[in-house]
Amino acid sequence: MNSVTCHLAISLDGFVAGPRQSLENPLGEGGMRLHEWAFATDTWRAQQGMSGGEHNSDAEVIAEVTRDVGAYVMGRKMFGGGDGAWDEAWTGWWGPEPPYHAPVFVLTHRPRDPLPMRGGTTFTFVTDGIESALAQARRAAGDKDVVIAGGASAVQQYLAAGLLDELRLHIVPIVLGAGERLLENVGDPVLEPVGVTASPTVTHVKYRVVHGRRGPEASGGRGAASATGGRG
Repeated sequence: MNSVTCHLAISLDGFVAGPRQSLENPLGEGGMRLHEWAFATDTWRAQQGMSGGEHNSDAEVIAEVTRDVGAYVMGRKMFGGGDGAWDEAWTGWWGPEPPYHAPVFVLTHRPRDPLPMRGGTTFTFVTDGIESALAQARRAAGDKDVVIAGGASAVQQYLAAGLLDELRLHIVPIVLGAGERLLENVGDPVLEPVGVTASPTVTHVKYRVVHGRRGPEASGGRGAASATGGRG
């Protein structure tokens, strides 16, 4: 069976976006700094249709986490366009050819017809929860992996529900002070570190999510939190 993975850039104080996020500034104040290490690599630039960039250990990590991906799941906030009824003119942040080149399942409470884009990406809007979105993504991915692309709320729901197999954190040595935290409302999962790659700008830590075992807090109580809803 395919694996369900996630990789996110995160600050030293645990934020994946800065404060005061908006349509004009979706990563919040200072949030773009979390991704500067990636923008400098040749791998990331090639995935965006650009040339240049450095080939280094960070570039190799990006190549690894994007290899053998058959489908993605993301929250509505990551797809963008604001809350409430859909603006049908909104087709995402990425222009006419998004970098996914695979089916993408968007968690939302608002129905919308599938949105095919150039380059093999089709956005399918799922209104009946995280498990339905994951089941559809697994079918679309075949033998390849499914990536929970974000945002934080979507990742929290999958981690709390025990549906995530692997979590990679790209830890950037900055302090944002406020914003959107990743590891909140996730219960007490057991995360086993299985790999570390460090560079001058970021430390990449790969965790295996250990299923069927709870951390000390959960084992002393009445169980980990479960996920509800479908927006993140």
